[in-house]
Amino acid sequence: MAINVDTVYKTVLLILNKEQRGYVTPDEFNKIGTQVQLEIFEKYFEDLNQQLRVPQADSEYADRQKNIDNNISIFKTMGDCTYNAGGYFLPPSNTHRIGTVIYKDEKELQRVQRNELLNINLSPLTKPTTTYPIYVYEDGTTTNPPRIYVYPKTITTASDITVSYVRKPANVVWGYKGINQDPWVSGPYIYDATKSTQFELDATEQTNVITNVLLYMGIVIKDPQIIQVAAQQAQAEEVNKKS
Repeated sequence: MAINVDTVYKTVLLILNKEQRGYVTPDEFNKIGTQVQLEIFEKYFEDLNQQLRVPQADSEYADRQKNIDNNISIFKTMGDCTYNAGGYFLPPSNTHRIGTVIYKDEKELQRVQRNELLNINLSPLTKPTTTYPIYVYEDGTTTNPPRIYVYPKTITTASDITVSYVRKPANVVWGYKGINQDPWVSGPYIYDATKSTQFELDATEQTNVITNVLLYMGIVIKDPQIIQVAAQQAQAEEVNKKS
């Protein structure tokens, strides 16, 4: 279950108003919320890597490795690639981390490094074929998208290559439709669910999201006390996860 963006925004506003710490606009909240969601999402991979190195609890609900993987699973999906005349395939546009590259829905391509290609192609035994295809992956930059170079080069049909991947979370949007006549209740704007995009993180992350949004908002409204309290709470949450 996702985290309701309206719940987070109004909770944050309630805390700020109660403490008379100022006000944060929907646009500011949307930018902060998107950043917070992305940071929590990125940390899943670091935490999973750490948990893979330590013994896990036998309890069904206390296995941290399993729980982190469940949080990532929300963003796991499959998609078709498109072929570019430059000799490579483009993964889906919302790809964040690539998983398995598949040929004709039945063969998993082996991933190799570009410096290995020469030796692989030299030997008839290791030279890639449509039976044993391989690929080289080049991550994207600010100007170029990620690229998948498939070998043998005779594979050029877009529908032949699919990938499993982790997609990037959608940007958070608290949308509104007008001005509230009672702004002290929930701010000066009226929430509109049809114009909003919810947090995609699991509902168990709601407290973590609110705490980290408050941390950033303390910076926006230049309130060191909000920053300190939120930072202490965030640190306590982190220690609790790893202890």
